Amino acid sequence: MNRIKTLFSQPKSKLIPFITAGYPSLDITIPLVLAAEASGADMIELGMPFSDPLADGPIIQKSSQIALSNGVTVKWILEQVTLIRSRGCETPIVLMGYINPIMQYGWQKFIKDCKQCGVDGLIIPDLPPEECEDITDEMKKYGLAPIMLVAPNTPDSRIKKISKISGVLLYCVSVLGVTGKKSADNSDLVNYLMRVKKNSTVPYVVGFGIKSPQDVQLINQHSDGAVVGSALIKAMETAVNPLEGASSFITTLKSLNKKN
Repeated sequence: MNRIKTLFSQPKSKLIPFITAGYPSLDITIPLVLAAEASGADMIELGMPFSDPLADGPIIQKSSQIALSNGVTVKWILEQVTLIRSRGCETPIVLMGYINPIMQYGWQKFIKDCKQCGVDGLIIPDLPPEECEDITDEMKKYGLAPIMLVAPNTPDSRIKKISKISGVLLYCVSVLGVTGKKSADNSDLVNYLMRVKKNSTVPYVVGFGIKSPQDVQLINQHSDGAVVGSALIKAMETAVNPLEGASSFITTLKSLNKKN
């Protein structure tokens, strides 16, 4: 069974840190993923840097630019996942990236290589539901979870449609705009997530603007997991030791959710 499906069959609070592959240096990605697992990450979202990101805010954009200048490629990222798995990591790993580099790599080869490397799912923000069938069918053929996105302005009927395409897990963008924005008003967010709960046919996680243990706790009360990206990268950026900074921050984020 896909690791993601297994994870979300368990009724517990979940934390999903977002890590930009190759940031701040090439040699930190493997230790960072392993440290995230050791610190309590339930699933890890590994960002594939791209020069023209659609959904990323300034903090993640900056990390992607640094990673690209370090020489990160799609092939290199897949090699890192292979090495991560060889170190005994069993935490679900999702790659988040944009369609252009995937098409340049060859999307069918990319999906096949993802499976061979130990990737469990893919988030492609600029892949519209109306044009995704070939790619999502290929993902499912190889046992990968296509994790599609919905937003606060997504109609109920479309939430249902997109969740059915996903089949395993749905990603809820908490606010309109890019990552790292101010969190949505709690009442608006809860109403939105209640709509998702009513209409989604699969579990769903929430990302964008989640910064604190309190945010993680709130999100887990109304969804199946919280994704933290910009705040984690900022914690790494301001730490003397980025690896220790990331580990400490993830541990802190989990602090209010250990009982679940």
